[in-house]
Amino acid sequence: MDQSKKNVGSASSRRVFMMQVAVGGTALMAGSAALAQAPAMVDPASPQAQSLGYVADSSKVDAKKYPKHAATQLCSNCQLFVGKPTDAAGGCGIFPGKQVAGKGWCSAYVKKAG
Repeated sequence: MDQSKKNVGSASSRRVFMMQVAVGGTALMAGSAALAQAPAMVDPASPQAQSLGYVADSSKVDAKKYPKHAATQLCSNCQLFVGKPTDAAGGCGIFPGKQVAGKGWCSAYVKKAG
């Protein structure tokens, strides 16, 4: 085989490899950025939040409308809360793909066991 043809093939392979590395690295960085972004917070004005009486601050629950609400009931100590009790916000089984305030409350509240 002619040495110049061998070098051209080798250079082409390196070029293809480097392009694959660049594309793969870009995809990896984009994926990492997407994971780093937290889901959006539940909008208390949304129809679902309104129907459950969700508020981001448990102290602002309408006591007349929800007489069983207690000041100690917070999203962060609810069985449906996905996160640590000290987290400012976390996921919720009632609002998939959204986060609720740790100090929030809704009528679906169920005290976490333990």
